[in-house]
Amino acid sequence: MSKLVRMLLVSAGALAVAAPALAQAAAPAAAPPYATLKGNPAAGEKVFAQCRACHVTDKGVNRVGPSLHGVIGRKSGSVPGFKYSKANQSANVVWTEETLYRYLENPRKFIPGTTMAFAGLRQPQQRADVIAYLRQFK
Repeated sequence: MSKLVRMLLVSAGALAVAAPALAQAAAPAAAPPYATLKGNPAAGEKVFAQCRACHVTDKGVNRVGPSLHGVIGRKSGSVPGFKYSKANQSANVVWTEETLYRYLENPRKFIPGTTMAFAGLRQPQQRADVIAYLRQFK
């Protein structure tokens, strides 16, 4: 076996050993579980400003998106008078604080086919804060 072939085999072996560690280092950190976060309603109101283009918290008032009054504990696709996508109507999701936390990270990934254009809130604390804000509207 030539010296070059041996060097290549040694290098390939080193890469095979290092690859899992490199992949783990490059992977994004998992978001903390919702239960470990304490939401701040005042901070959530500021973050919710992004949502106001389509949603309000007034009971019975729908805009581009449905009213978020009483969203916690409500079944997806169930606000009277709002025309939902088929994906949202058939999602069979109950909006708990935990499901909202996961949904708000990436709505289109959570409910594929939803017409909600918002890309999501990547920061876990911002999601917890918005949920704390929405919790006030029962």
